[in-house]
Amino acid sequence: MSTDPRPPAGDPRAPLGLTVVLAHLDVSDAEDVLRSLAGRLLDAGAVTVDFPEALQRREQTYPTGLPTPIPTAIPHADPEHVVRPGLALATLARPVPFGEMGSAGGTVDVRLVAMPLLTDAREHLAALQRLMGLLRDEAAVAELLEMPDDEALRERAAVLLAGALPGPDGADPVCADPGGEAPDGGGTEDGGTDRGEESQA
Repeated sequence: MSTDPRPPAGDPRAPLGLTVVLAHLDVSDAEDVLRSLAGRLLDAGAVTVDFPEALQRREQTYPTGLPTPIPTAIPHADPEHVVRPGLALATLARPVPFGEMGSAGGTVDVRLVAMPLLTDAREHLAALQRLMGLLRDEAAVAELLEMPDDEALRERAAVLLAGALPGPDGADPVCADPGGEAPDGGGTEDGGTDRGEESQA
């Protein structure tokens, strides 16, 4: 009998697989962050050729910076631009301003970027909850920022994500929909849509 506490592959409760991991990414602004990650994801065959533009456009319209204990951002594009579900993760060599989610013109100086790649956010709800639980854990994020290279960051992130279990019955709307924006660009729990996202490409 296995003693591995992680759910088996394919289990909807399992953390998202790490598609691209970059340690100490040295960039000047948020656009450079997104451009770097999108390029790596294209090379990995995880996204469509339209993904980079869709990612930038969505971030400009619906910023994803979060004022977590160590500020993070969760940029993403709509599901039609994703070929293979997963997660892109980058620690930044220096803080980079991202627009603050739900704020009119506010920014946060982001140190960690976690980009969920989802074909259907509802199928990956528990995985998103794991991710948000990790991002709110100051000690865990600080640990990721200290990882010296891509491989060390990948290994440590996998361990931390596996241990970031969702809350009881998966009931944590903040995790599922941080800042009131569903990562798939879909509706809220009451069936409405968030801030007119329904019209977004």
